Amino acid sequence: MKKQATATKSRVVTIDATGKVLGRLSTEIAHILQEKDRALFVPYKDEGTRVSVENVDKMVVTGKKMDDKVYWRYSGYPGGIRSRTMRELWEKDPTEVLRKAVYGMLPKNKLRKDRLRRLKMTK
Repeated sequence: MKKQATATKSRVVTIDATGKVLGRLSTEIAHILQEKDRALFVPYKDEGTRVSVENVDKMVVTGKKMDDKVYWRYSGYPGGIRSRTMRELWEKDPTEVLRKAVYGMLPKNKLRKDRLRRLKMTK
């Protein structure tokens, strides 16, 4: 019995972020990167769907998250913990805010880094 090879074509999904809420947009992106919107979804396969997001600086953040949400990073040295509010990160690079939100919504497995690499954003 011969096995048929199926050629899967990777697709590109373009999303306009103008006026969209950060959390709802990031769940939509994570859903597409995991390919859960396709009929033949298999959790352990990665078909290579790319997501392109435009106008990231025009998306909306609700509530008081701009001042209350804090991003932490640690250098590994004693006293090396640094914090930054969402507003500070947004003013520096709004695409990084969306990238961190999508990163947190993807499953914590070996495919996470590869899926995040296929997310391209423009301001």
